[in-house]
Amino acid sequence: MAQNDGASEARALADVRVLHVPHPFTLPAARLFAGLGADVIALEPPGGAPVRSIPPFLGHQPTPDRSLYALFYLAGQRSVTLDLTHADAGPPLQRLIDTCAIVLAGGTPAELEALAAHGLDPDAARARRPAQVWVRIAGFGLDGPHARWLAPDLVGVAMSGIMWLAGYPDRAPVMPPWGQGYLAAGLRAAEGAMLALRMAEMTGEGQTIEVSMQEALSMAQETAMQTWDMRRELRRRRGDEHIVPGTGTYLAADGYIVSMVGGSRAGAPLSVLLDWMEERGMIGELRQEPLATFLSDESLRFYRLRAQANQVAADERRLAERADATIAAFFRAHPRRYLYEEGQRRRLLIAAVHTARDLVENAQLNARGWYHAVRQPTLGREVIYPGPPFRLMRTPWQTAPAPAPGEHNRDIWGTELGLSARDLAALAGAGAI
Repeated sequence: MAQNDGASEARALADVRVLHVPHPFTLPAARLFAGLGADVIALEPPGGAPVRSIPPFLGHQPTPDRSLYALFYLAGQRSVTLDLTHADAGPPLQRLIDTCAIVLAGGTPAELEALAAHGLDPDAARARRPAQVWVRIAGFGLDGPHARWLAPDLVGVAMSGIMWLAGYPDRAPVMPPWGQGYLAAGLRAAEGAMLALRMAEMTGEGQTIEVSMQEALSMAQETAMQTWDMRRELRRRRGDEHIVPGTGTYLAADGYIVSMVGGSRAGAPLSVLLDWMEERGMIGELRQEPLATFLSDESLRFYRLRAQANQVAADERRLAERADATIAAFFRAHPRRYLYEEGQRRRLLIAAVHTARDLVENAQLNARGWYHAVRQPTLGREVIYPGPPFRLMRTPWQTAPAPAPGEHNRDIWGTELGLSARDLAALAGAGAI
């Protein structure tokens, strides 16, 4: 496990300063910028940003310093506090904005308009610094008939079409794991900001990046929209139907595995799985007729095509269910690791379904030093952080602790932006920071 304090190696974005107004929309982008070495400054209200109240909490203690959500997403950033509504907030805020290459904010259009009214105005800022890049993320974008509708993550996954595809065909749609909308919007925002920053470096002209969570998520539907557009058919939820024997999620002796042996042309065919089952004395009736012919590679290929078109006859369906029950019994009798590793040896498409604990203990991830152990001063203990989504070999990803609210007020407001100790004391006394 890599030890990382975020200060030991060259940084890919070392010369980029980002002003970050924390919001669930913005957190993934800010986390990515910080990991790549940008100086990300979280601008929070006195007492901390609302994202610090998002559960789960370490030790089930709901305090701002123990939100695991905030600890992860604010890692590597510096924090200053400022009450944007305070009469004295304007001058220090303007000084801070003018030092930043990127400004990152999110919310409803009304919330973004309120931020602009209190000094976070892209047009006014670019009049002073033309190359500045502003990123504004909203649930439905900044215009259009739905723009001012509230859009938490659940609304995003529902209105983007993603939720329609999740779950079982005979049940209501299922919400994907929480935060997928925020994650999609934040990652698209980071991509747009990097492109705009590159253009600003080349031309000296910045721009505003607008991200709609609905649009960012809708891109993940694969061919669903094209299927409707070209064929006037709605892609349906398939859940875990096990239409093709050997394909789907199966219970193993100690958890779950996913098998694509019978449903894909990649990897070894189903006959290799049947050989394995026969070696273990668990082949049952699968080598006998009519199942033997039904499970032959050529017959199964045509069955799979008909199943995808919902053109399977009832007798074929019964054969498939009999075969799948025997395969399921084989998987259920063996642990996940054995099924995965022996399946890999035989070139079978079988994978273990990992829990979070499995990932933390995963030999591959640990052998590559993917996890970063960082001491978190606000907790007085070490925290294990997941590593990078990609690796830059000359400028590695770095992880530093998450800041306490206003932890860097003196460094940034005072040392870097020139406010005197008296000015800082006055702002603190007035409740502005």
